[in-house]
Amino acid sequence: MIIYNGKYVESESGILKSSDHSYRYGDGLFETLKVVDGNILLKEYHFDRLFSGLKILKFSLPYLFTGQLIEKEIKDLCIKNNCVNLGRARLSVSRGLGGLFDCDNRFSYLVEAWPLQLKGLNENGLVIDIFPDARKSIDIFSNLKSANYLPYAMAAVWAKENKLNDALILNSDKRICDSTIANVFWVKEGKIFTPPLNEGCVAGVMRRAILDFGPDSYRARILDFGLQIGESVFTEEILLEADEVFLTNVTSGIRWVGQFRNKKYTNKIAGQLFAAISKTIPA
Repeated sequence: MIIYNGKYVESESGILKSSDHSYRYGDGLFETLKVVDGNILLKEYHFDRLFSGLKILKFSLPYLFTGQLIEKEIKDLCIKNNCVNLGRARLSVSRGLGGLFDCDNRFSYLVEAWPLQLKGLNENGLVIDIFPDARKSIDIFSNLKSANYLPYAMAAVWAKENKLNDALILNSDKRICDSTIANVFWVKEGKIFTPPLNEGCVAGVMRRAILDFGPDSYRARILDFGLQIGESVFTEEILLEADEVFLTNVTSGIRWVGQFRNKKYTNKIAGQLFAAISKTIPA
């Protein structure tokens, strides 16, 4: 089952209209969320990103479309789809129906939910490379979880064709911003870095949790392990000099990279970070 505009419908019911803006133009946003024991992990970060993005995109929202409504419908759908203990939910939103200049602005949303398998830190390091055929723009829309996902989709196709586990995306300045489905971090001389948001990466909620500076925050707990975390630009040269590289998103947590071309990486600090985060965010 899925939920479409507040109503349960069969997942194969064919509800998508041909003039839907998300389908026609990629004019929409989405959130992928993790549910554990009936709770949405990092829900405040998800809803903050979602509603900030909707404001940037100038969506006309129904009065009743709130974080409380989303949370309730995700939890209810997870119960119905038997994944309330451990599940992956996806919320998709669209501006409405019509053309570019005659959209009806009838906001619509879709909630999906599936079971998710609990995983620890990956035993085998991921094999990655840099996707050569796209440059992500750096602008007001760069950090959004946009339905316009073409560079990432093509990078995933390219990675699969080349028998890679993932591919890194370059920005318009030819620097690394993120990967197809994750933010990227690297370790050099015991310090952890990730590209800043002004490099064009998606504003990942797990990324934010790791970088959080607040009192009794995830960052503070991580720093109890003596790890220093910051932001910096990321280039291919830095990638080749790094001691470790790992990818993060909310459903997988941390996945360490074992190889980029002929460069091999370890996972000592990635493992420490994974253990630290697992105490506050189930893996």
